[in-house]
Amino acid sequence: MPDTLDYSLMIAPNGARRTTADHPALPVTSADLARTARACQLEGATAVHLHVRDDAQGHSLNPDRYRDALAAIAEQAPGLGLQITTESAGRYQPAEQLACLQALRPAAASVAVREMAADPQVARRAYAFADEAGIELQHILYAPACVAQLLDWHRDGTVHPRQNQVLLVLGQYALPRDARPDDLPPLLTALKTDPARDSWHASVCAFGPLEHHCLSAAKAQGLGVRLGFENSLCGEDGRPHADNAASLRAFLSREDRPS
Repeated sequence: MPDTLDYSLMIAPNGARRTTADHPALPVTSADLARTARACQLEGATAVHLHVRDDAQGHSLNPDRYRDALAAIAEQAPGLGLQITTESAGRYQPAEQLACLQALRPAAASVAVREMAADPQVARRAYAFADEAGIELQHILYAPACVAQLLDWHRDGTVHPRQNQVLLVLGQYALPRDARPDDLPPLLTALKTDPARDSWHASVCAFGPLEHHCLSAAKAQGLGVRLGFENSLCGEDGRPHADNAASLRAFLSREDRPS
């Protein structure tokens, strides 16, 4: 199964928790997401990490809402990689996260290891289903303990050999803790304890105003990066970005500056 996504520059435009009350340009409808995806694609984004919302802007795993959003983005931003989330955000259990995958059968999805660990039997079924259905999974890893769980599952066959994409999360949304560049080495060190370490393909995201600084450090190590309003609304100076495309543009401008 070839990789379906180019993880080098993924945009995460909304996340599960922020709403337009946090920033008026945060996309919550299918039309919003499609416009944002296209604007970010024009700035150089290679893929989008997609959350959908209910009518009250709450986090949703509703397959029909996903289908609407995926179709809208595919129409307005053809060629952009599409990845859904199965994030629980405190609303869903592993069985419901698996049901979303089964109903939707997306090309790609992210799965938080610590959420799946709440029900190991469902986790085994979820990873097996994704492998059989050709769904490209990216494992979300928040801490070295998540890495250890992933490696255990890799060794015992719960996680399949082709399921080798990981996202290393720096900082956290709740309880809030801003990311720092020195959050990355412990996660990379934990991942490298696996004898098959060369098989893992890692990307990084970072919460808080040092998002771009952290991602520059990750990119310098050849890692993929994921940025956007899911992780940070503002730059290091505390000033809000106008929208997701502006955040992406600021990051790329930073990358172009002489070191």
